[in-house]
Amino acid sequence: MSEWRGVPPRVERIVRELAKFGTVGAFGFLVNVAVFNLCIHTFHLATVRSGVIATVVAIGTNYAGNRYWTYRDTDKSRVQREVSLFLLFSGIGLVIENGVLAISHYGLDYTTPLADNIAKNVIGLGIGTVFRFWSYRTWVFHSAAAEGEGEAEGGGEQKPAEAGESPASAAGSGAGAGGGTGTGGGSGTGAGSTAGAVGLPAQEKSKDRRVLLK
Repeated sequence: MSEWRGVPPRVERIVRELAKFGTVGAFGFLVNVAVFNLCIHTFHLATVRSGVIATVVAIGTNYAGNRYWTYRDTDKSRVQREVSLFLLFSGIGLVIENGVLAISHYGLDYTTPLADNIAKNVIGLGIGTVFRFWSYRTWVFHSAAAEGEGEAEGGGEQKPAEAGESPASAAGSGAGAGGGTGTGGGSGTGAGSTAGAVGLPAQEKSKDRRVLLK
């Protein structure tokens, strides 16, 4: 991967994640726009109602894409919790997206199809997408993001066993060397003491004999 040479692993991972999230979001955007305009011009539904329906359909599309592609390596044993959080934050994004549409259409009286599409699918969807990306990677698919960062940060560290002799082995070697020296020193000292103890009585006996001869 020469194109990523010199780039920190965490930055590389976030860029890849953002690219996948953006691809899924782009497909969801097309679904959102298509369903929104279909509801308005074909089924003649109210503007905000059409926006809510379009957002709900896009949420389902985005979940499938993010779950099975962007964050496919996450732990699948907590799907119920994951789906609950996904729906919660997607619902908040839905309110943001269609809230902008409601303000534009009913509050500011911009009622043309172009104005509705800009309010919902440009401004509202843009703000909602930023919120969704932050909330999904922070809460919904948190385990994948955290594990990826941990692996990226810990990948360059070298284990003690691989780097060389472990501290315990070094300590054991030092203790062994010290023990051998101490043994040798002790043996030498003990031998000298024994020789000295044996030599003293002999000297005393020779002195006594000299006294008696005199």
